[in-house]
Amino acid sequence: RYYVHMLGRLYDNQDCSAARALELVGERWSLLILRDAMFRNFTRFSQFQKSLGLATNILAKRLEGFVAAGLMERRQSGISGEQAEYLLTQKGLELKPVLIALTEWGDKWVQPGPVVFQNESDGEPVELLLRRAGDDIEVSIADVVARRR
Repeated sequence: RYYVHMLGRLYDNQDCSAARALELVGERWSLLILRDAMFRNFTRFSQFQKSLGLATNILAKRLEGFVAAGLMERRQSGISGEQAEYLLTQKGLELKPVLIALTEWGDKWVQPGPVVFQNESDGEPVELLLRRAGDDIEVSIADVVARRR
C-alpha cells in the first residue's frame, strides 16, 4: 500500500506569520501571477493566461482568492464585453520585496534569470538589504535570529 500525504491548504497548527502568508500566496502559480501584475503591469485575465499558460479555472480561482484576500481589486470597465481588470492593492504591492528576494536568491543559487531590478526614475540597480530598524546599519544574514514577540 502507498499512502500519499497531501499538505493541507491551511496551516492551522502553525502560529507563524510566514505560514499565514503562505495561505494567501503559497499555492502554485500565485507568486507568478503577482509577479506579472507587479513587474509587467498585467491587469487582465487574458494577459495572465497568455503569459503563464495555466488552466483558466486555476487562474480564475487564484485571482478570485487575491480579491477576497485584499491583494487585488477587481474593476469592471463600463465598456460592454471588455474584460475586468485585476489591480494590485497596497497590500498586494507590498509583496514586491518578497518577489525581489526570491528572484535574487534564484539568480544566485539556481540560475540567473533575464531581469534586473532598477529604480524607475534613474535606472540604477536596486537590491534588498537587511538593516537594523533603529539606525539603518546593515546586518549580516547570519546575525538575524527569530525570537518570540
